[in-house]
Amino acid sequence: MPLSPVQYTAVLLSVASLSLPMARAADLEQRVELLERRVQALSEQALRVDGLQREVQQLRGELELQSHAMEALKTRQRDLYLDIDSRLNGGSPGTDETPAPTGRPPGDASPPSPVESPGSSFSVPQATEATAAEERDYQKAFELLTQRRYDEAREAFTRFLGKYPEGLYADNAQYWLGEASYVTRDFDVALDEFSKVLKRYPESSKVPGAMLKIGYIQYDQQRSKLARQTLDTLIQRYPDSSAARLAQEFIRKKNI
Repeated sequence: MPLSPVQYTAVLLSVASLSLPMARAADLEQRVELLERRVQALSEQALRVDGLQREVQQLRGELELQSHAMEALKTRQRDLYLDIDSRLNGGSPGTDETPAPTGRPPGDASPPSPVESPGSSFSVPQATEATAAEERDYQKAFELLTQRRYDEAREAFTRFLGKYPEGLYADNAQYWLGEASYVTRDFDVALDEFSKVLKRYPESSKVPGAMLKIGYIQYDQQRSKLARQTLDTLIQRYPDSSAARLAQEFIRKKNI
């Protein structure tokens, strides 16, 4: 039975009323897909930025290792020259004319108190001159670190500190022990090792660097407020140190 004009019009209106919500649903689905793609792109960018920041931190650690190695080499060369010069002029090594070799880079002065890790602080008296065996063992451990053999370096520095707890290089060894864990992002261990620098060697030139790394670790562990306190303390106590300058840059970039 053919439809009347009125019935035909009613059918068309019904179809139109059904197609309109379907069109809107399709449009909403497209918009949702577009937003999801944008969110995914932003997430991937955030991951890339985080990865780059980690690479920068690792490169800074490696640069610090190389700088220390260069300073130690310059010091040994200078001491060797002075020793030869003293011998040629009739002197003998180890006198007032020739300083005892230390192999240590120049550092910052004035001791801080520990930033974290409760407990009584104590200072290990420093030796006035490193023995040949001590210097040899220290250089072996440090070479492992510069070769990125971090597990072996940790073992070597641990043995070194057990053998020379009051040695001339004990504070350096303690610092690099923390660095070996820091560059591999073993932050809990690194934090403990760097804190030992502050507690055991408060007069060491490695204290500003240890405080800087403690601040970095606290930030990575989502403790931004504590990180800011640590870095502010570093800046206040060692305003002219390179560690203080890096702390100021870190605070500005991270907006903490």
